[in-house]
Amino acid sequence: MTAIQLVAGLGNPGAKYEQTRHNAGFWFVDEMARQCGTQFRHESKYKSEVARCTLAGEELRLQKPMGFMNCSGMPVASLAGFYRIPRNAVLVVHDDLDLPVGTVKLKKGGGHGGHNGLRDLIPHLGGKDFLRLRIGIGHPGHRDDVVGYVLKAASRDDRMAIDLAINEAVKILPELVAGNIEAAMKDLHTTN
Repeated sequence: MTAIQLVAGLGNPGAKYEQTRHNAGFWFVDEMARQCGTQFRHESKYKSEVARCTLAGEELRLQKPMGFMNCSGMPVASLAGFYRIPRNAVLVVHDDLDLPVGTVKLKKGGGHGGHNGLRDLIPHLGGKDFLRLRIGIGHPGHRDDVVGYVLKAASRDDRMAIDLAINEAVKILPELVAGNIEAAMKDLHTTN
């Protein structure tokens, strides 16, 4: 299996969106950076904030695309292209309406499932065979309420559940950078 070299967290830039459910991908890479003792720097040529992290003896790049969610593809593809990171060595972290709050699942490939960030990423990366870390944010109940729901701050309890799930998911990163995708999935899915 290919070792993960780039972790791209999806979200929307700016203080207005910082606490919204749609920014769960940003929350994940922020926590990774905190645990690695590194900081994000703005890199305009990738339209992103980027950090470097060493995990399990391997160098890893963390990315927060600074275009809005539905324009995530070009920044991720340009960073991956510059460092010659193959699509299957990219982990995309995003919020997921179809998973209960506080659930985290690892998935290889698949469609976009209506997620605008993934919808934009797939053509820019040239395929679907990248790894996804799906952070459950729950569903508002009716599809007409989805936009307002993802762009609203999570309740205190929901945010605590999401943060706990993110902490559990960060623990499997050493397995992912070592290329042990199946072991990472097993570890994550038995604790979550």
